[in-house]
Amino acid sequence: MATEEEITYDRSQLGVEHHIGTFPITREMILDFAKSTAETNPLYCDEEQARAFEYGSLIAPPTLCNIFVDGLKRPDIKLTFGDVGLFASQAIENVSPIRPGDTLEAKTYLKEVYEKTGRSGKMVFVVWETRFTNQHGDTAVFVRDSFVRRNNPKK
Repeated sequence: MATEEEITYDRSQLGVEHHIGTFPITREMILDFAKSTAETNPLYCDEEQARAFEYGSLIAPPTLCNIFVDGLKRPDIKLTFGDVGLFASQAIENVSPIRPGDTLEAKTYLKEVYEKTGRSGKMVFVVWETRFTNQHGDTAVFVRDSFVRRNNPKK
C-alpha cells in the first residue's frame, strides 16, 4: 500500500482557502428550492406555519447550499494518479439556519488527499470542504465533497 508521501499532487494547496462566491438568499429562492425538492416541512415551505417553530420564521432546507457547490470549479491539484475520476460522496453539516435576507459567502479548501485499496485496486480520494458564512461572519454550513481517482481496469 502506498503511503501518503507517495501520492503525487500539489501539497501547497492543502488548507488554502479559495473564495467561490457570495450568494444572496431570498424568500423566493428558499420556497422554489423546497418546491423543487418536494420538501413538505413547513419550516422550509410555509411562512405562516414556520413562525410557530423555534426559528420563528422561514429557513432554508439543509441541502440548499448544493446549488452553489454543484459544478464548482476547484483549483487543479495536479494529482498524477488514475485515469478515471468519479464523485464519491458528500456530507452537509448545518451549523446555523439560513434565512431570507442572508448573504452567504463561500470559501473552499483542499481538506485531505488519501489512498485506499478497494476491490478494483488502489484509489486516491480528494476531499474538499466548503464553508458558508452569513453576513455576520457566522458559519452556516459546511459541505464536504469527496472525489475518487483510480485506474481504469479495462485498459
